[in-house]
Amino acid sequence: MLSTIKKPIEQELVAFKEYFKSQFKSEVPLLNSALCYIGEASGKMMRPMLVMLVAKAVSEVCNKTYAAASAMEMLHTASLLHDDVIDESDKRRGRPSVNVKFNNNVAVLTGDFLFSQSLNNAAMTGDCRVVSELAELGKSLARGEILQIELQQNGLFSEENYLKVISHKTASLFICSCVCGVYTAGGSEELVARFAQFGENVGLCFQIKDDIFDYFCGDIGKPTGSDMREGKITLPAIYVLRESANPLLVPIREKLKKGEFLDEKDIESLIRISIEEGGIDYAKNRIEYYRSQALSSLPDDIPSGLRDAFVAYLEYTISRSK
Repeated sequence: MLSTIKKPIEQELVAFKEYFKSQFKSEVPLLNSALCYIGEASGKMMRPMLVMLVAKAVSEVCNKTYAAASAMEMLHTASLLHDDVIDESDKRRGRPSVNVKFNNNVAVLTGDFLFSQSLNNAAMTGDCRVVSELAELGKSLARGEILQIELQQNGLFSEENYLKVISHKTASLFICSCVCGVYTAGGSEELVARFAQFGENVGLCFQIKDDIFDYFCGDIGKPTGSDMREGKITLPAIYVLRESANPLLVPIREKLKKGEFLDEKDIESLIRISIEEGGIDYAKNRIEYYRSQALSSLPDDIPSGLRDAFVAYLEYTISRSK
């Protein structure tokens, strides 16, 4: 699927990677070390690829597209650095997180540097709409994090609130990718709306799939339950908490209503019940719903090779194993 995704933008992706790599440099040695460390684990570039695919579907990839894609990915990376400090995470993409490799101060300040570098790239597009879109993305990511904290503290776990959080924290990134792709290629507002719908539904699929991973065996041979340890109750558990009459859920519901964290026994019970009583199946069904919504939102006149890439992008999001 990745080869199908990359095929229409092979040359553009090579050029973008060079451009993006050049942004991770500083004359300050410690900052440069942190930036190089981050750049070494830049991932598959799924969101920048989406920016480029959309631009190519509308017209063509240009320097503005690279700048917008870089700005979006840098803003995302900066938010992850800050998240790892807040969550006291020790791993990111299988390696020690920046806050562990260096320290919290370096992680936060490197994140600040990347936010500024993101703004610089947005300005380089010369399009105020791109700058505005990225500013809204930054606000959306922050709103999502704060909303999640508020809901945890008040015990307000529902599917509606869960969707609000993941719309801010995850879907917003895919929406921004699509919208910036249209803008940098000179597309119409109608195309902005269509591709934004595609991005939103891809983002919802991505996050629900990501949340399902927490319920199954990791490297240590048992479900990680890391989301629940952080007070995050995701869709499979929300479903059984709402629908199941299992008596083991009674004390768990009471703790959650009070904003209390679950202990290891509670987490083990909630994971098992979510698997056995339909929580995972329900989450997978919701993914299928958002998948169909994403496909129906794609414009009709996309060239076949690019349409195949968009479909593969969506399928990869859903079928990935990590």
